Amino acid sequence: MYQPVISGSGVFTPEQTITNEELVVAFNAYADLYNAENAAAIKAGELPAKGHSSVDFIVSASGIHQRHVMDKTGILDPKVMHPLLRQRSDDEPGIMAEMALDACSKALKDANKTPADIDIVIVAASNLERAYPAVAIEVQDLLGIEGFAFDMNVACSSATFGIQAAADMVRAGTAKAVLVVNPEICSGHLEWRDRDCHFIFGDVCTATVIERKDTAKSGHFEILSTKCLTKFSNNIRNNNGFLRRSRPDGVADRRDMQFMQNGRTVFKQVLPIVSKHMKDHLAQEGIQPDQLKRMWLHQANKAMNDFIGKKVLGRVPEPHEQPNILQDYANTSSAGSIIAFSKHSDDFETGDLGIICSFGAGYSVGSVVLRRA
Repeated sequence: MYQPVISGSGVFTPEQTITNEELVVAFNAYADLYNAENAAAIKAGELPAKGHSSVDFIVSASGIHQRHVMDKTGILDPKVMHPLLRQRSDDEPGIMAEMALDACSKALKDANKTPADIDIVIVAASNLERAYPAVAIEVQDLLGIEGFAFDMNVACSSATFGIQAAADMVRAGTAKAVLVVNPEICSGHLEWRDRDCHFIFGDVCTATVIERKDTAKSGHFEILSTKCLTKFSNNIRNNNGFLRRSRPDGVADRRDMQFMQNGRTVFKQVLPIVSKHMKDHLAQEGIQPDQLKRMWLHQANKAMNDFIGKKVLGRVPEPHEQPNILQDYANTSSAGSIIAFSKHSDDFETGDLGIICSFGAGYSVGSVVLRRA
C-alpha cells in the first residue's frame, strides 16, 4: 500500500469576464423584448411578464460579482442569451481538451512532473461536450501520456470523487501518478433567460496531480482519507443530454431541458447532509474541527458556505479558514473547491490540516482530508 498525495494543482481561467452590471443590462433588455413580443398574452393573463434583475439581487442571493466565460458575446445578446461556441471539426482538439491542456500543464509544473510520469487521466466534470470518445482519452493523447484514461460525472462533486478514485488507485499500486482534470463549461447549460438563476455559473478548468508520496516533491499534501456519499434527488437537474434531438416536442425552447434547481429545498436538504458528512469524516480520522487550518468548500453560494462552516466549526469561520472565490469565478461546479485549494494553500506549514469538500446534484458529497507534508 502506498500513501497518496496531491503534489500539484493548476487552474485555467478564461480571459473573458461578465460583470453583474453587464449581465443585468443584457437580461433586462431580454425581459423587455419578451414582454413586448408577448404583450397580448401577458395582458390576457396567459403568460406572466418577466421581471427585471438587479446587481443588488444577484449579490444578495449569491455573493457573486463576476464570472469568467468562454464566450460572452452570445450571452450578452438579448436575442441570443447563450454562449456562441463554434462547431469544431473532428480533427481539431475539443474545447474541453484545450482548456484541460492549460490546467494540466500548470499542475504538472507545480508537481515537478512531466506527462511521462503520469499513468492515468481522469476527466471529472458535470457536463461533457460529447458522449464519446471520452474527453479524458483526448487529453491523454494530446499530452502524450501512456496508460489509460476515462471520464466520470458526479455533477458538482466530480472533482472530489475523481480524487478519491485516483487516490485509491495510487494507494493500491495501480498507478504511480494520476491527473484529475475538471473542465467546466457551465455557461453552456445555464438558462440565462431565467431571473432566478441567470447569474449562477461561470467557466473554468482545474487539474490536480495525485501520486505516491515516495515520488513526490517536498511540500505536497498527504491524502489522509476520502469520503463520498450520494442520495438521489431531482431538486438539481439538467435533462439536456445526448437524447435531446430525439424528442419530438419542440425541445429546443423547453425550460426544463437546461439547469433546474429548487433552491430553497436544496438549501434545507443539502446543508445538513454536508455538515454531518464533514464532521463524521473528521471524526473518523480523529480530527477535531478546531484542528483544521482551512476548509476549501464547493463554491455554490456564499450563504450556503457560511452555514456549513459555522455548523462544522461551531462558530463563524474567519475568512482565511474558509476562503471564497465565487465572487470572482461564480459557481464553477466541480472545479470550485479545487480553485479555492489551488489559490489558498501555499501558506500551509508541515502538519497543517485541511479539508476539501464538494456537494451538489445527485445529491452528492465528497470530502478529502489533507495534511501538509
